[in-house]
Amino acid sequence: MTTIPSRLARAATRSPDLITARRRAIQLYREWYRSAPEIITIYGITEITPSELRHKFRQSFESQVRGIEDVKVADVWLHKMRVDYQETMNCWKQTPHVMGILLAEKPQHQQTFLQKFYTGRDEDQVLPAATGM
Repeated sequence: MTTIPSRLARAATRSPDLITARRRAIQLYREWYRSAPEIITIYGITEITPSELRHKFRQSFESQVRGIEDVKVADVWLHKMRVDYQETMNCWKQTPHVMGILLAEKPQHQQTFLQKFYTGRDEDQVLPAATGM
C-alpha cells in the first residue's frame, strides 16, 4: 500500500463544548473500530482477531475518556488519538509498536517501600559493595 501522508490528515479543531467533544470522540472511536480488520492485515498480526482488537479499542477509549470534564483536555486527547490513528493507518509504525501500544496491559500500581516491606518483598534491595556481586 502506498503511503500518502495527507490521506488521513485533519486540521486540529477546538470543541465549543463537551457535547461536541464527545461527538468527535465517538466518531474517532468508530474510525478505529472499523479499521480493526485493516490494521490486522496491514501489520500481519496473527495473534489476535479483529473482535479482540475492537475490544481493546473499547477498553482504551472508555478508560481514557471517562474522567475528562475539561474541553481543552478533551481536544488535546482527541488530537493525539487522531494522530495515532493516522500513523497506524499509514504504516508509520512497526508491528511491535502496534502490539505494544494498542494492546498493552495497564501497569500495576507501583508499591512503596513500606508496602513491599509489609508483604515481605523487596526486589529493589541493594547488595553491599563488599559482597563482590
